[in-house]
Amino acid sequence: MRPTSPVDPSADIRDAVADASAIERADVEVTKAAAPYRHTLPVRIAGQLSELADQPPLISICAATLALGLVTGDRRLARSGGRMLASELLATAIKSAVKKSIDRTRPKLLVDEGRYRMAPGSTDEHPINSFPSGHTAGAVTVARAFARDYPEHAGVAYLAASAAALVQIPRCTHYPSDLAAGAAVGIVAELAVSAVLDRAWPADVQDDPVRVTAARPTSA
Repeated sequence: MRPTSPVDPSADIRDAVADASAIERADVEVTKAAAPYRHTLPVRIAGQLSELADQPPLISICAATLALGLVTGDRRLARSGGRMLASELLATAIKSAVKKSIDRTRPKLLVDEGRYRMAPGSTDEHPINSFPSGHTAGAVTVARAFARDYPEHAGVAYLAASAAALVQIPRCTHYPSDLAAGAAVGIVAELAVSAVLDRAWPADVQDDPVRVTAARPTSA
């Protein structure tokens, strides 16, 4: 795998982040190091797959999971789908509110044009709404929601969420701190939904492998 031409740490970029915080400057350094790989085949393929973590497809996946559980009478699947859908909707609402209150230029603008800005704002235009990462918020909240009902598959869920989030850095769509903020949004959303759902829609013993194991009598 050969990277494209490395990003030149030009005076424009240095000037653009001269007044930025230490976290922002660290974000910029990581972006400059990862940017040469954005057009390589692995990053392009992983980036396309990560689009499943965008809001429309992820909401569709969650809704389909809920519907399949209801149609087949699978309570655990239906509960998981409901948890995933509610968590994703809440995470989307939170990240959208934050995006509209903070303007941050996307890494692509920094790499291609030497432009960087992060400040309070009131717009939701794509080139300046990098913070937080919606892909990360969605991937994390859905992975946590799924893992709560299917702990035996938690590792796969978290691995997929991590991959969907981390590829945004070499794609130059998000900075590392965007990912951290998105993950925080996803965790908060899932915790809030689960606190309500687990009381309103408790798991039956036969639906919950953890409880089944606990309830199974041991041999003498």
